[in-house]
Amino acid sequence: MRRAWYQGSIEEFCRSSSGAVLGQLARNSTFDVDQSQIRAWNEEIEILRHQLAGLPGWIFLEFAIPRMGARADAIVLHEAAVYVLEFKTGESGPTSWAREQVWDYALDLKNFHAGSHHAWVVPVLVAAEAVPGSLDGVEHDPDLVFRPICTSPGSLRAVFEAIARRVRGAAIDPVSWARSVYRPTPTIIEAARALYANHSVEDLARSDAGARNLAETSQCLESIIREAREGRKKMICFVTGVPGAGKTLAGLNLAARHPREASPFHSVYLSGNGPLIAVLREALVRDEVRRRRGRGSPVSKASVLSTVKAFIQNVHHFRDEAVADPGAPAEHVAIFDEAQRAWTAEQTARFMRQRHGIKNWSQSEPEFLLSCLDRHEDWAVVVCLVGGGQEINTGEAGIEAWLEAVGSRFRHWHACISPRLTDSEYAAGRAVAMASAWPNVRLEESLHLAVSMRSFRAENVSAFVKALLDCDRAAAERHWERLCSTYPIVLTRDLKTAKDWVRKQARGSERYGLLASSRALRLKPHAIDVRVSVDPVCWFLNDRDDIRSSYYLEDAATEFQVQGLEVDWACVTWDADLRLGGGGWEHYDFRGTRWCRVASPQRRKYFVNAYRVLLTRARQGMVVFVPPGDRSDPTRLPEFYDATYDYLRRLGLPVLD
Repeated sequence: MRRAWYQGSIEEFCRSSSGAVLGQLARNSTFDVDQSQIRAWNEEIEILRHQLAGLPGWIFLEFAIPRMGARADAIVLHEAAVYVLEFKTGESGPTSWAREQVWDYALDLKNFHAGSHHAWVVPVLVAAEAVPGSLDGVEHDPDLVFRPICTSPGSLRAVFEAIARRVRGAAIDPVSWARSVYRPTPTIIEAARALYANHSVEDLARSDAGARNLAETSQCLESIIREAREGRKKMICFVTGVPGAGKTLAGLNLAARHPREASPFHSVYLSGNGPLIAVLREALVRDEVRRRRGRGSPVSKASVLSTVKAFIQNVHHFRDEAVADPGAPAEHVAIFDEAQRAWTAEQTARFMRQRHGIKNWSQSEPEFLLSCLDRHEDWAVVVCLVGGGQEINTGEAGIEAWLEAVGSRFRHWHACISPRLTDSEYAAGRAVAMASAWPNVRLEESLHLAVSMRSFRAENVSAFVKALLDCDRAAAERHWERLCSTYPIVLTRDLKTAKDWVRKQARGSERYGLLASSRALRLKPHAIDVRVSVDPVCWFLNDRDDIRSSYYLEDAATEFQVQGLEVDWACVTWDADLRLGGGGWEHYDFRGTRWCRVASPQRRKYFVNAYRVLLTRARQGMVVFVPPGDRSDPTRLPEFYDATYDYLRRLGLPVLD
């Protein structure tokens, strides 16, 4: 991706004619340039030439922010600061949305662009009706990012002059800055939007030395697909990775690169995670409608949705269509996200009997889905994206069911397996050992994603949470020492304090939300009722002014609504369904009027995994709220909570007043 469509020194920019600059912007543009865009560019150029004349520095126009699938109008390097400029000169005045937009761009540069890590970053919104105020009191945060400045076109130069008097440091080298590595860690929603808008996974993947590059895994999967097609083979591959490592992103990348209409390798992304499917589909539809309407193309949400549905499908709907139609599916490549959560034969049989009236069903979901792709006479590929420690519901077969299906019915298939599939969290060691004796099996090191991308501040969050939930205090303390300077986790027993903390941390459009276990039934005195249905689309996508959005901190999303998704800042509530006892974690269901001890080992695992999901949703930090309990309420006695709180506090988590 070309980082900017125009770049040069301020001196060169001011000497050039508007036509020359416009010509370069138009030649490098990736979309058709209409007259309204030319007028907007021309107005911006004239403002900048007048306001920047005589200043030293460098300018970049239409600078790419690929994590967000967008471009900043202008970046100006002047002295020791990076100025991010967004023009809204055709509007009546600065809006909160525009202010958030330019702030987001500035935060993106600070967090993901190496050349901006240690620089002052100044977001500036240029609006026609903005009323310039005093610049003496403009605040900046400890990471040297200023709070957004709103100014009129005629007062822009005053901003540069005022900031230059306040910042310290050497002038930024424009050549070095422009060549700096961009290492984004997008949310899955941002990634899906960018991929659907034809960005490549390389634009979105980290490139840290020593990290398992997401692009490498994507290239390996592409190679396997080509091998299958050219060799007329049936192949199944298993991709593993730590939580947040980008397994879903790798799957979405495959589906986006090979849409049904345009590729002989056309693929479909499948997931049984209903909330994830709903959120991604709605995000893609809203983004595509906005993009097309911005280009002057009339389009309806319904027409866009039909295309998006072919790209991302619910695995259960895919299965039901295959039951009704015995022919081969349109797709030759099927990507199954969270493949370990596919249903057992018993769960599938129960569903088929109750929903479709089909009796005597004998196949597990993995076995049936493989049989669907096996209907192709020439070739097919199944990509299983495998998460560890994420099982949160009954009837999930685990990854062994896929390998057992291959071993019993599809031995003519070739298997490419991540060598980490034998790790304990995937619970597939026995099946992998059995599969290793098959003639058509090989290990592919590139099919494991070793580094979490969910938190760009700290890559050891999942390890810390695992040690915490394993009650391995020594390991948890070691991981916390690595985390604490870059990834804040704080502890409180007051819910209002917790909510105030996350609100204060968030900048720009950074999303925060309230999380709770689906079994946290005694948080009702704190106005948290997990029995109230939460719409994940509204919760994850709607703005601050919508009471259904996560920003309101009123509706708590459970592990079922947030699995596979994330927020920037999380307020995690911890009820008495999982509490610390003398021998480790104790697991309780609330039935009727009292807590009941859970005996089933399988159900106990679901309780722990629910908190594993909740504690790994935040990209930037979280606050954990453990209620104080109430001696007058036998369902909320302080001893139900105190040991858990003390354990977290002894690990070193700071306590909020």
